[in-house]
Amino acid sequence: MSGSDETENLVGTLRGTVVALVRRDGPDLSARQLAVLLTCYLESDAQTVRGLAGVLDVSKPAITRALDRLAEFDLVRRKTDPADRRSVLVQRTPKGTSFIRDLRGIMKEAAKAKPSGEAGPRKKAPRATR
Repeated sequence: MSGSDETENLVGTLRGTVVALVRRDGPDLSARQLAVLLTCYLESDAQTVRGLAGVLDVSKPAITRALDRLAEFDLVRRKTDPADRRSVLVQRTPKGTSFIRDLRGIMKEAAKAKPSGEAGPRKKAPRATR
């Protein structure tokens, strides 16, 4: 598979995943909220607002807004760090774990599916000659 084909497949998988997330019942997350959620669930270390801001290269207020929304959906919760009371730890929730499990399934299905309206590989248009 050429690099271009692989890139097209990845973009198609992303599109299929996002479309499935938008169509399903449940939270409709922004790209930033999804990035925060995935970082919290896929990194083994405990996450803090400051740490998430650094990893994602966005401001702490932007992380706080994303966490507020994720907490509304019970996908994460915040807890004061007992070792440093100035710091807030982001904790996983059962509902968030279930969302990530569902997301994995959606991504697998999207990776298997062909983009809608496309019967096979795209053909290049013939080049005009002079």
